[in-house]
Amino acid sequence: MKKDPRTGHRRLVPILMIVLFACAGAVMLRDQLSFAALAENRAALLVLRDDNYVLSAAGFMTAYALIVAFSLPGATVATLTGGFLFGLFPGVVFNVIAATLGACAIFLAVRWGLAQRTAAGLDMAGPRAQRLRAGLRENEIPVLLLLRLVPVVPFFVANLLPALAGVGLGRFAATTFLGIIPGALVYTWVGVGLGEVFSRGETPDLSIIFEPYILGPIMGLAVLAALPIVLRARREKDLT
Repeated sequence: MKKDPRTGHRRLVPILMIVLFACAGAVMLRDQLSFAALAENRAALLVLRDDNYVLSAAGFMTAYALIVAFSLPGATVATLTGGFLFGLFPGVVFNVIAATLGACAIFLAVRWGLAQRTAAGLDMAGPRAQRLRAGLRENEIPVLLLLRLVPVVPFFVANLLPALAGVGLGRFAATTFLGIIPGALVYTWVGVGLGEVFSRGETPDLSIIFEPYILGPIMGLAVLAALPIVLRARREKDLT
C-alpha cells in the first residue's frame, strides 16, 4: 500500500510550529520573559499566588512547560520564578514536572515528524551507523542521564537526539525528570533568595552552578551514570 505523501508532510507540522514559535519568541518575548520583567512584576505575582495558590501553581507550570516546548527564551528565569513564588519545596517539584512535560512535547513532535526518516537514513548509512545506534540503545539510560547531568549539553539538544535515536517515551521522561533535578534544585534555591536580590537592585549570580561545591556533586552523579557504560565496554573487551 502506497503511503500518501501528504501524511508525511503533516507529520512535520508540530516541528515547524516549534521552530516558528521559537524564532518569534526570540524576537518578541525576550524582554517579557527576562529577569527584569520578573523584578518589575514580582509584587503582582506574589498577590496572585496568595489569592489563589492552586490556580497560580497550575498557571506557572503550564507557562513553564510551554516555554520549554516551544524553545522560548526564559527557561532559566522560569526556574528562578518557581523558587521565588513557591519556595525550594514545592518549587523545585513544580519546576521539574513542568520542564519534563515541555521536554516530552518536543520529543514527541520530533519523533512523530522525523524519527522514521532518521531510522531509514541510518539503515541506509551502512553497518557503522547501525552499530552506533545499537550501542546507544545498549547504554540508553546512562546516556540519557548524562545528557541531562552534564551542563555543557543544551537542553534542546538533549530533547532532540533521543527522539531521533528511537528512544522510548517512558525512558526519556523518567531520565529527564531524574536528570534535571540537581540543576533545577540549584536554580530554584537561587530563586528563593530573589527577594533580597530585588531589594538591593541586583541580578542573581547564576554562575553559582559552576562553583566546585555545586558542580562537584553534579559531575559525581555524571560519573556514576557513565559507570555502567565503562563497565560494559570493559566486559565486552575482555570477551573478545
